[in-house]
Amino acid sequence: MACCIVFLMEPKIIFEDNDLLVVDKPAGMVVNRAQTTKGRLTLQDWLVKEKKLLIDRAGIVHRLDKETSGVLVVAKSEPVMKALQEQFKRRLVKKTYWCLVHGLVVPKEGRINLPISRNAFNRQRFGVFIGGREAETEYRVLNYYHLGLEKFSLVEVKPKTGRTHQIRVHFKNLGFPLVGDEWYGGRKTSKKDRVWCPRLFLQAIAIEINQQVFKTSLAVDLQRVLDKLIKD
Repeated sequence: MACCIVFLMEPKIIFEDNDLLVVDKPAGMVVNRAQTTKGRLTLQDWLVKEKKLLIDRAGIVHRLDKETSGVLVVAKSEPVMKALQEQFKRRLVKKTYWCLVHGLVVPKEGRINLPISRNAFNRQRFGVFIGGREAETEYRVLNYYHLGLEKFSLVEVKPKTGRTHQIRVHFKNLGFPLVGDEWYGGRKTSKKDRVWCPRLFLQAIAIEINQQVFKTSLAVDLQRVLDKLIKD
């Protein structure tokens, strides 16, 4: 029997012209097709089926983790794809994320510059290690919150480099793991988080390309999480 992929949720189109497609990827959607995603929803499958993008990787030039929602840019032709790849390589594309982390982040604004590399004991995960690749993250605290005795910070983050799991690894290293992070937040903490936060609290809020900014609003499920907290 042929395998049929059912699209239970679809990305929202933020912008589209002859060159670009900008979408708001929902949480739970895997970006790239792979052996491990057979029969599961991927953004690549959706782009081929709904937008007829038959170029390499359906025009996808960057990615978001499965549980991360938000803005993602897709090229609609090979020349545009190559141009975007070059801009990402030269760090000309500016990305903005929102995340909720454990603890009160101080100072309220700053830069994290810590090298990241793959964990030698668990190749799926990353960490801060001497000799790792340069990784720089700029941040500013938007609000402080509490829930009972626990304190939290809603942080706007602008990664200057694009290392895998960079935001999660940097804040974990400083003692501020992201809420709902099952990989870097610790098993006990993340299990407790998942009682009131359904997933990793991380969203790509905006991306700037060629001085054009594409934005989205905080996902409904993450906004509901904030509504449960008390602002300090």
